[in-house]
Amino acid sequence: MLSDVYLEENSSDIHMILDPLELTDINQNLCSWPPQGFDDGITGLPPRKESQIFSVAMGMKKKRNVMLNKNEQNSNSRAIRLKWKNAAYRALRMADPWKEFHLEKLEVETATRYRYSALRKDWVVDEVTIKMAKESFNHGAMRSCYRVKKLSNFAHDNWEHASNYVAKKYMENVNREVYFEDVKLQMDAKLWSEEYNRHNPPKKVDIFQMCVIELYSRPGKPLFHLEHYIEGKYVKYNSNSGFISSEGLRLTPQAFSHFTFERSGHELIVVDIQGVGDLYTDPQIHTASGKDYGDGNLGPKGMALFFHSHVCNNICHSLSLSPFDLAVPEKKANQKIAHMQRSCKTRVRGTEEICILPSQYERSHLTEFLRARTRTYSGSSLPGSPSDSEILGSPVDFYIRCRSRDSGNRTMSSGSEDMDGEDDERSEDEDDISNLGLNSDSGVGSLHLSRRKRYDSESSATSVDERERVAFQELIARQSRPSCVHNEVQLRKMLENDENRNPETSVLGQVHLEMAKYHELGRFTAEDDEEEYNRDAAFFHMQHAADCGIMEAVVTMARIYLQLQHDLLVDISVPDTPQHQEKGVWYMLRAASGGDRAAIIHMAKAFDTGENLGLSREKSWKEAVYWYDRAVNMEEGEEFDACMDDPAYLLLSRQADLYRQGGYGLEKDYNRVNCTKKQQRLPWQP
Repeated sequence: MLSDVYLEENSSDIHMILDPLELTDINQNLCSWPPQGFDDGITGLPPRKESQIFSVAMGMKKKRNVMLNKNEQNSNSRAIRLKWKNAAYRALRMADPWKEFHLEKLEVETATRYRYSALRKDWVVDEVTIKMAKESFNHGAMRSCYRVKKLSNFAHDNWEHASNYVAKKYMENVNREVYFEDVKLQMDAKLWSEEYNRHNPPKKVDIFQMCVIELYSRPGKPLFHLEHYIEGKYVKYNSNSGFISSEGLRLTPQAFSHFTFERSGHELIVVDIQGVGDLYTDPQIHTASGKDYGDGNLGPKGMALFFHSHVCNNICHSLSLSPFDLAVPEKKANQKIAHMQRSCKTRVRGTEEICILPSQYERSHLTEFLRARTRTYSGSSLPGSPSDSEILGSPVDFYIRCRSRDSGNRTMSSGSEDMDGEDDERSEDEDDISNLGLNSDSGVGSLHLSRRKRYDSESSATSVDERERVAFQELIARQSRPSCVHNEVQLRKMLENDENRNPETSVLGQVHLEMAKYHELGRFTAEDDEEEYNRDAAFFHMQHAADCGIMEAVVTMARIYLQLQHDLLVDISVPDTPQHQEKGVWYMLRAASGGDRAAIIHMAKAFDTGENLGLSREKSWKEAVYWYDRAVNMEEGEEFDACMDDPAYLLLSRQADLYRQGGYGLEKDYNRVNCTKKQQRLPWQP
């Protein structure tokens, strides 16, 4: 029997009284010895010692709580399994929505089916048995839809269990290759949906399986697209031209499109999202080059149309997608969309993974990269592809091999609420990996937005391997190619300092340039709006394109600030001030350094005459000779045209005069005078 102990002091004796110990005493931790207020000065008593009853009781309570949590988790999992069984039971016994059309009475046809494997990048050909309605039941802008019953290979002529399909045929005659290109597009887009799901968004997405069937028994052997019929409300969430549905506005479709832009390193974007719920069909892919994927591929123009109306939502933020830069008037115009998004019911859980930038090799082999991501990660690389150390960099590869544990691909579950507590069950080693942003389910790794913070102490700082620090820095540098210009400029500076990388054209800058052109053309001006296009927004995007190094934009900004004639934004001008002149010279120097011949000659003449040099530069014949020499030695094809203004022989003549006279930092050099005279002789002169 547990009991409480206290002392009662009489005149000369000390009596020990034992009372039964109640449960409230344990809960309130009143069982310590000696009790509060007891005089420690009394001699002959045992030393002060804390009772173990409290800790034992609390240990029992903790164990009981753990058992309750486990029982609760088991009951939840049983409830989930029961829901799935119930859903499967109802699906198997669901009435046929096409029963009233009596498709089973139609003529049986045998068709050749062509299925495309995006993983193997080849076609699988077989035969299927179908029954197709003669009349279309719906149509879109380009294709008509027909009801189809397809007999399964295991049905054995039992048309009652045949699956419902939809066959789609172009209303106008098109090349037969168009049907096959459409299937390739949809299957490639499906790979991107699987990549999106790997980052654990609140709601998973999927894209229809689609194939081509050829009815070879009909005249002309017509082709059709064939895909499963999904009952439900069909919604078009966005288009390939920037349209966003206000009726069915949702967060996931817009975030998915934004994700594909950053995850691919600006190489492509999947748009034209439409379907039933998050099961999509007929998407469109815009590529940076504008090639492949049919006439709907608008290239950077299509990307500009998407981002003009895109407002980043909570899912974009949870995936660490950076907002696209828009001018203040454009943001005000999108306030209605932002307000409507707040009413969407989808909520992020905080367990989403940050997407990272694919390597240079992966960006040039995006399909192979997704194929490797789709397979269960086993440490093996693709045939003919570089090794992991070449793709990830040796420090990252070293860290993955040393610290990560191969867990295979994550199961793509359609549930979202049941995974809220999965982070709490990870081991300390797994926490270390996720804190560094590494995930073992991918051959390229991914950044995980961990909610648990760890802080290094002075003693632990010395135990971290330097190669792990380098690996972490390289991984951060590989974070997804941002959609904002500031981060893009910083990334380009870092890449320019890398001698092993060749300079590349900024796709993001090209998107901003196309957006400026769209503004000038009035594409974003309402039809009933009598006002002209928004010049501030057009100038904003032209400046951002120039910041990203787009030569056409750099030249345009230079000519605007220097009060020179320009071909783009022709009715935009700025005040002629010394500060603007300085900006104009800075842009012109950038254009000249980038190889623009007109900019090179402009700077040569400016240093020659001392005019239009801004505030910080002075007349310098040494600089003039340098730029004259660059203009003369430009190779054909490098913006070189012998028939353009300022032909080479005139530039050589002026260069010879400068060497003859000398001055302004240039020493006289008669040898160079003779050389330039020989160079400026025309072909027909002796």
